[in-house]
Amino acid sequence: MTAPVIRPMREGDLEALADITATSYHEVDTRTHQRSWPDPVRRPAARHGHWIRRTGQALVTDPGGCWVAEVDGEVVGGAVSRVRELMWILASFAVRPEHQAQGIGTQLMAAALHHGRGCLRGMFAASADPGAVRRYRLAGFDLHPQMMVTGVVDRSALPVVERVREGSASDVDLLDSIDRRTRGAAHLSDHELLLEQFRLAVVDHSTGSGYAYVDDDGAAVLLAATNRRTAASLMWEALASSAPGEQVSVHHVTAANQWALDVGLAARLAIYSHGYLCVRRMRPPAPYLHHGSLL
Repeated sequence: MTAPVIRPMREGDLEALADITATSYHEVDTRTHQRSWPDPVRRPAARHGHWIRRTGQALVTDPGGCWVAEVDGEVVGGAVSRVRELMWILASFAVRPEHQAQGIGTQLMAAALHHGRGCLRGMFAASADPGAVRRYRLAGFDLHPQMMVTGVVDRSALPVVERVREGSASDVDLLDSIDRRTRGAAHLSDHELLLEQFRLAVVDHSTGSGYAYVDDDGAAVLLAATNRRTAASLMWEALASSAPGEQVSVHHVTAANQWALDVGLAARLAIYSHGYLCVRRMRPPAPYLHHGSLL
């Protein structure tokens, strides 16, 4: 096999990398500890479009953080990272299964980390893949197990939520202020991407401020607040928007955010383990539920 070439990502690489990130992740059977590779599938059209838009924007804002690996002229892996103020974020990282365990991932990670060389902090979400987790720990990241709460919301448990309003682009300065307080860095232009895809719920009151981006299923895909009470209100607001009888899943709950587990249990949802939040020189943000790629 020809040695891999690590080079800057180009716009023409987006489709190939989208397919790789959709098919290269795998799970580990906890009984046999063997890897289970998924059948090649494509993201639903809407999610595929959002991935292309989000990653294409990273090529504009963070060209130095976007890399691909080529073997014999074929893209076999890639890494997308962003710098927001003094925080480095790994947004996407994948290598085709047949090219894993050959050092390609290590080279991609080194290139992406170089983009964040001036940052004080780093953060990204990871699967439970042992090989990848080993690489992240050796790179100096602390590993914090994540959980998800999932199930059908018990409508009788929904409380009356007050002081939550619909948000808009005019709230971005407020959102960035809350970001800095909770995770140490603003999302900046990433809010534009989130506003395109999700409904925004906002609380801005003397007793607490916060926001939540809510998907069509009623899950808070990114939530930040200045206190746990406000965060819980926003999560309840999101769950209340789920369709009766339909399943909802809230991902990326760390142990620092027990309030989210309490809301999930009160809504009669179940708790499952779900990968890791990897952080460097910082604690897991709280009260906070991070987005999978924009963090």
